[in-house]
Amino acid sequence: MIGKNPEDMGKNTGRDLKIGWLTLGVCATNCYFIQGKDTQGRDTQEVIFIDPADRGDYLYKKMQEKGFHIAAILLTHGHFDHIWGAEELRRLSGAQIYASEEELGLLKDPEQNVSEDMGRSCALKPDILLKDREEMTLAGLHFQVILTPGHTSGSCCYYFPEENTLISGDTLFQGSVGRTDFPTGSSASIKQSVREKLMILPPEVNVFPGHGEQTTIGYEKMYNPYA
Repeated sequence: MIGKNPEDMGKNTGRDLKIGWLTLGVCATNCYFIQGKDTQGRDTQEVIFIDPADRGDYLYKKMQEKGFHIAAILLTHGHFDHIWGAEELRRLSGAQIYASEEELGLLKDPEQNVSEDMGRSCALKPDILLKDREEMTLAGLHFQVILTPGHTSGSCCYYFPEENTLISGDTLFQGSVGRTDFPTGSSASIKQSVREKLMILPPEVNVFPGHGEQTTIGYEKMYNPYA
């Protein structure tokens, strides 16, 4: 179960993948951290951190308490509720920030990423820009970047095929999809992304969304009206 306040830390062990999360911020955003592996497949103290929603100092402290070292910070998209803690977490951890190359403009623009409207302007420049279908290995974990425009033009998901795991950001939720009425959003694009890029994944893939509870591709194929 996902924690209902910032002090609750959830965790889930999938097929050899250990993933934890904290839920915090004004939009109850899920911040994920995935434990790394060494060359022998054993757990390490490195983690990949995904979508630092807020309070980067708090997130860093929680990782320190667990004995984790943040190897990389990945963003699924650039909305305020997924990036407010990113700059501070980068400064404290020394980790680089990765994001889709298509999201650069939104990340750098407080109007487009809606942070200005929320009264806490934020502009962010990633260290590494990612391409659609790019494959990477960080902290001993192999994953693929899947560009899924719709919620924003540069939204992406991170797919760990060997562990049947998808971090879907605000593209795919349990029984729904992300809103498309913010800058660069498109309802037609998000439907296409979900149907043509996510629903083709194996049904047993576990989906960890940016808000709400965990689901699977198989469940969404059956019950999600946008699938």
